[in-house]
Amino acid sequence: MRGTDVDQGGLFSYVSMEERVPKAHPLRRVRALLDEALESMSRDFDRVYADGGRESVAPERLVRALVLQVLYSIRSERLLCEQLDYNLLFRWFVGLSMDDRIWDHSTFTKNRDRLIEAGVARKLLRRIGRRARREGLLSSEHFSVDGTLIEAWSAVKSMRRRDGKDDPPPPGRNPHVDFHGKPRTNETHVAPHEPQAKLFRKGKGHLTKLYYMAHVLMEHRQGLPVDVEFTEARGYAERETGIRLIKRNARRSGCTLAADKAYDTREFVAECRKLGVTPQVAQNISGTRGSAIDARTTRHAGYRVSQRIRKRIEEAFGWGKDGRPMRKMRVRGYRSAGFMSVLTIGCHTLVRVAKLLPEPALVPT
Repeated sequence: MRGTDVDQGGLFSYVSMEERVPKAHPLRRVRALLDEALESMSRDFDRVYADGGRESVAPERLVRALVLQVLYSIRSERLLCEQLDYNLLFRWFVGLSMDDRIWDHSTFTKNRDRLIEAGVARKLLRRIGRRARREGLLSSEHFSVDGTLIEAWSAVKSMRRRDGKDDPPPPGRNPHVDFHGKPRTNETHVAPHEPQAKLFRKGKGHLTKLYYMAHVLMEHRQGLPVDVEFTEARGYAERETGIRLIKRNARRSGCTLAADKAYDTREFVAECRKLGVTPQVAQNISGTRGSAIDARTTRHAGYRVSQRIRKRIEEAFGWGKDGRPMRKMRVRGYRSAGFMSVLTIGCHTLVRVAKLLPEPALVPT
């Protein structure tokens, strides 16, 4: 018998949101691991919120919503709130009931400073790393380090002279600016809203834009990012930050650190050896320059293994730039951009660890 097409909404629903989400849905594993990490950060949230006053949106819900934004490449917080209003899967993941009212998109902007002050993004990455270490997923001896450029939100034509002698900007939202014959450098010009964003280019033939830099330390057992730093875009930033990252994470002498040719300098290699870390960087022997790595390192099979595994760090960068915040920042300011960069790498590690952990380990208690 043919059913009747009746356009009439039901007054009540007798199916819970928990039942609507399939048991094998990948977000179930992600949420169980995320909730475990958020529960351990309860004191950090208490520290940045007042004891009295009007009750705010729970910070745990804000973090879950931001994780969804990164995972599903949602381009704006306004669109994220729109999706939370009608997407039952998103409501379930954030912890909202069918009838809960969605907060305004400006709530993210007003609470982002609190989340930054609490160090939520970095602590989320560390909590997930601790869980992975307890399950034996992480190596504490072999690492790789690399950096990537992240385009800032500000455009090059928004830059102004540091001495204030430039002409006032033309009227309009997107005016034409003629820079011909007026060279711009980091020493003479600055972006007013993002002074830490620096003019940089990836290489010959690439455009010069305003960039930041993100640096990731990856372990070699599963290729999981274990630490992140966010810096200004400078020529020496990769090597300086690489030393800080391995110094924080090398638990014993005899660790190895793989990297690309940009790290093949005598200063970087000497600093690694001073820390008791074996530098296994790619040799840069182009032109008349000699490599700081010799046969004492390259003759070992472990060197070739490290050079092969180190390329997996590009997977995290590629994932973070596939429609996600690390391709071009959608927030303005050094602190906010750093928060979103670390959160994006944390979400990548969250997804990877959720897949690697055994099923019984992720059953919520």
